[in-house]
Amino acid sequence: MSTPYPFTAIVGQDDLRLGLLLNAVSPAVGGVLVRGEKGTAKSTAVRALAALMPEVAVVPGCRFSCDPASPDPACPDGPHAEAAGVSRAARTVELPVGASEDRLVGALDIERALSEGVKAFEPGLLADAHRGILYVDEVNLLHDHLVDLLLDAAAMGASYVEREGVSVRHAARFLLVGTMNPEEGELRPQLLDRFGLTVEVAASRDTDERVEVVRRRLAYDDDPEGFAARWAEEESALRQRIADARALLPRVVLGDGVLRQIAATCAAFEVDGMRADIVMARTATALAAWAGRDEVTADDVRQAALLALPHRRRRNPFDAPGLDEDKLDQTLDEAGPQGDHDDDDQPDPDPDGGGNDDGGGGGGVPPQADGDRTPPQGQGGEDGDTPSQAPEGTPDAPGRSTGAEQQPVASAEPFRTKMLSVPGLGEGAAGRRSRARTEHGRTTGARRPQGSLTKLHLAATVQAAAPHQRARGRAGRGLVVRRDDLRQATREGREGNLVLFVVDASGSMAARQRMSAVKGAVLSLLLDAYQRRDKVGLVTFRGKEAEVALPPTSSVDAAAARLESLPTGGRTPLAAGLLKAHDVLRVERLRDPSRRPLLVVVTDGRATGGPEPVALASRAARLHRSEGAASVVVDCESGYVRLGLAGELARELGGTAVTLDELRADSIAGLVKDVTAAGRAA
Repeated sequence: MSTPYPFTAIVGQDDLRLGLLLNAVSPAVGGVLVRGEKGTAKSTAVRALAALMPEVAVVPGCRFSCDPASPDPACPDGPHAEAAGVSRAARTVELPVGASEDRLVGALDIERALSEGVKAFEPGLLADAHRGILYVDEVNLLHDHLVDLLLDAAAMGASYVEREGVSVRHAARFLLVGTMNPEEGELRPQLLDRFGLTVEVAASRDTDERVEVVRRRLAYDDDPEGFAARWAEEESALRQRIADARALLPRVVLGDGVLRQIAATCAAFEVDGMRADIVMARTATALAAWAGRDEVTADDVRQAALLALPHRRRRNPFDAPGLDEDKLDQTLDEAGPQGDHDDDDQPDPDPDGGGNDDGGGGGGVPPQADGDRTPPQGQGGEDGDTPSQAPEGTPDAPGRSTGAEQQPVASAEPFRTKMLSVPGLGEGAAGRRSRARTEHGRTTGARRPQGSLTKLHLAATVQAAAPHQRARGRAGRGLVVRRDDLRQATREGREGNLVLFVVDASGSMAARQRMSAVKGAVLSLLLDAYQRRDKVGLVTFRGKEAEVALPPTSSVDAAAARLESLPTGGRTPLAAGLLKAHDVLRVERLRDPSRRPLLVVVTDGRATGGPEPVALASRAARLHRSEGAASVVVDCESGYVRLGLAGELARELGGTAVTLDELRADSIAGLVKDVTAAGRAA
């Protein structure tokens, strides 16, 4: 086993280390989520924490780590006779992002369960992590069905395995630690709330600190054991401090005044539910014990708020996590002690009286200020931005469009969109958009298992075994089942797709302030993509060329940020945008062939610039159609006179066109708009 990097040798990252240590002192805090850019020692710190955790006593031979002082009465390896326990180090169990359900919760031998009635159970990672640490690197990329299992186990402190009426339960209480890079996508709100604390990490910009990081890492790589030996004394001291804080924790007093500050803070920041209040109370208590005090102070409450509240304030994936620290200080002052609380006391007329110290460093991040609204755009002189067929004097005639580059405009308010889906039956990653063959969903049939059996089709299995009972010498009521009889249930659920946005940012789109509405529509579709577990990409075209503003990613908030900063103006190279999108989809088919694409073109259908721009755009559209790409065109044309160019583009793509109004889920045009399959008659 390799020597882990010492926890005390980590340079900087104070919030990260504090969050992990508080959970070591009080596992009831509920774990920690570490958010930050790559290469910031997230995984190193988590793995180093295991060496500082106190040893645990377990029942000898129990695969589920039962406590000898209080064994689990429902333990599959039980019941346990009274025996002296043995001590071992607390485990750190890593959950791979691509793990199967059986690997997480355990596997049940269906063949023996059916033929012998024996619960032959092989424990999974949840059993291994019981009374230890469950570490999920890149937790935001975890599949939905694994997230659901983690939520259940974290809520109930137990794991249940159900296979066709055969049930196994075992205790699963663990410290949940997750790391993630926000650029790769956000977490589901349900799992986000399960983490007690969150910390933001970033690489230091201090030259001396960066030099020290490199120096220590090189020394560790050259001689891990020697490097660890040089930090052994500091590691031992920190381990003892954790033990002392754990011993002090039950004696820490959480006064009514402090509880009032906690409740007032959670109410002021409008966090959902009561979990935040409980986590803040436990965190403040752990902070006091860590400092060697037996009473919680206002500074502890402030620090607890900075660790426990930022991730609970997000309402959608485009909200930046963080707290307004000025508002936090004001709330703590207003809810702080005001002297004696007898009934005949008068309130203190001095609003500053009883205020607490402003100290306590923080893990909070001030919220981002809203972007300034851009003043109305001027009338440009774009030459040739509208096809020659456009009648002069119409709202979108050349004289009305904007030629020069304009500053980015703020998007309109997002809205709930209709569901756009890819036709047919896919086999991509689990999600919530298009129909697909999945491991979870409604049962549609049965087949012979390929590899290990995960979902038994009981009726098909019995049907396969029934004709052979006499030849197998069946005696009695039991059914003689062989492995060849087992049938895997085939299921149909939903998959996530690659939603590639191709957005027209030309001068014609800037006319009449349409770009604000367009950005609002794309933002709405991005929010829908987040909810349906899609990957997203963004291609824009304007002037003389198209560019990939955002390569395909799971981070819809990154796409939203690129969209907000998108300038407009210039000609309309529609063909260039479609060809750039074709290149992106071609590369993605090689990287992830099972994920089906959905092309969303946001334009008014105009094509200008270069020789024969309309013909070039038509050929580019037919190229997408020939390769079977599902597509939809969001028609942004406005005004009384409409040219219908977006509808013509949709026909060339083999897709369908929707207007901005029809995109809304509450419009009268219907609730669902399926994308026409490429190749289907227009």
